[in-house]
Amino acid sequence: MFMSIFFELVEIRTKLASVFPYFIGLLFSLYYFGQVNWFNMCLFFIGMFVFDMATTAINNLMDYLKAKDDSYQQSTNIIGKAGLGVSKVRNMIIAMITFSSIIGLWLVVRTSLLLLPMGGLCFLIGIFYTFGPVPLSRMPLGELFSGVTMGFGIFFITLYLNIYDTGFLSLNFANGQFMLSGNIKELIVSVWASIPMMFTIANIMLANNLCDLDQDILNHRYTLPFYIGRKQGVYLFDLLMYGCYIVIILGVLVGIYHWSMLVVLLTFPIIKKNVSLFNQNQEKATTFSVAIKNLVLFNGSQMIGLLLGLLLRK
Repeated sequence: MFMSIFFELVEIRTKLASVFPYFIGLLFSLYYFGQVNWFNMCLFFIGMFVFDMATTAINNLMDYLKAKDDSYQQSTNIIGKAGLGVSKVRNMIIAMITFSSIIGLWLVVRTSLLLLPMGGLCFLIGIFYTFGPVPLSRMPLGELFSGVTMGFGIFFITLYLNIYDTGFLSLNFANGQFMLSGNIKELIVSVWASIPMMFTIANIMLANNLCDLDQDILNHRYTLPFYIGRKQGVYLFDLLMYGCYIVIILGVLVGIYHWSMLVVLLTFPIIKKNVSLFNQNQEKATTFSVAIKNLVLFNGSQMIGLLLGLLLRK
């Protein structure tokens, strides 16, 4: 019983948003850079997953504490529905953050000090995304920070943990000075390859905010759709989703991906149908799942494309 409540508190079903950048990063590291550090990957997956659960729990706790609508507290938020004590939820959050922090520090020791600011920045954004007097999720920045932190941050750290010893990006100290160096081409390639994850993850946040627009205004939560309008928000949702295909096609043309990556184009008819459905109606119960389905379908096809690239390149 407790585990089912805990899984609802951390919204275990939404963890695909962090799992896909991790696995695509692992496969891209193997395909493009030709190496994987499996022990680092195991450690990072555990720490990343636990921290993602912690940030979701923080989100639910802050929504519960800041809700202006009593019916939302008691009938919608898991903390109110399950009768969880606020202090109990806080203790679980502290335990999860502490655990993931220890794993993060272990990875810093195993790799380099450069991982500390990278991971630390992701930690800070993840925590203050929903925590604090003015959390990032309650501002017109939620889509940007969620997309960049998870879509790029997890993907990039995954790459770094595998290839930190290749000169991809390094921080050196000597004679009281430090020098940051890296391979510009490989850094640009890494950023480019992360764009589809950034776009599809940002679209989950955008779809959520579009569906909750009226409820959010009632609870004094002014997200991006409040500022740009529902219509423009839907246009942005479409642009981000279709932009993923452009990124992949250009990536194949310039040699970032193997031609097998074009397998993602097979998803276009289904995703186009999903996008059209969301355009007609933005409702949590019926169409919000479109954003999650699109993320799974597109990024799942990316994983297939990378695996095919590994097999066909040999």
